[in-house]
Formats: sequence, structure tokens, C-alpha cells
Amino acid sequence: MSVSDADIAFALDLFSDLGPVTYRKMFGGLGLYYDGTIFSVVSSDGSIFLKAKGSLANTLAEDGGTQFHNMPYWSLPDQALEDPTIACDLGRHALRDLLD
Repeated sequence: MSVSDADIAFALDLFSDLGPVTYRKMFGGLGLYYDGTIFSVVSSDGSIFLKAKGSLANTLAEDGGTQFHNMPYWSLPDQALEDPTIACDLGRHALRDLLD
């Protein structure tokens, strides 16, 4: 099973306010990139995860997020999936942490 075109379009739309987000398909899912930095993955079932460490990882876990396998990616909370402003705020936080 691989990620659907509809799931790809949804993820790109969700993070569109970040700026130029690109993607690369891999392992049935895809990686989302901002300026060459991977900040999110979309699994083959369409679930969206942010690459998170420190306080962001803790926040996502406290909000009921699940970890993607044993990797540093945590699922977005339902409210972020319904509100691009929240999703982009979390995405910006992830990128800040990754680029520091």
C-alpha cells in the first residue's frame, strides 16, 4: 500500500502557509521538506507525523500523539489536522528545532 494522491494533496495543503514545501516518496509514504530539510513524514495510511525533539516531542506526546515506529516523528493532534494554522505553527516549531 502506498500513500494516496489525496493524502499527498492534503498534507501539502495543510502546510502550505510554511512556504515552498516539497515532497519525496519513500517506503510507501513520503517525506515533506522545507528548504531541503525533512520535517514531516506521511505514512502509507495517510497519517502525518512531525519530526520532533525536546519540548515539541513532549507536547505532541501529551496531546495523545503516537511515535512513528522508533523514529523521532510524532503524529499531529486532531486539532492540527483540522486547522492549518495550528499545523503550520507546529511545523515552524519543528523546523526551528531542526535548524538550531
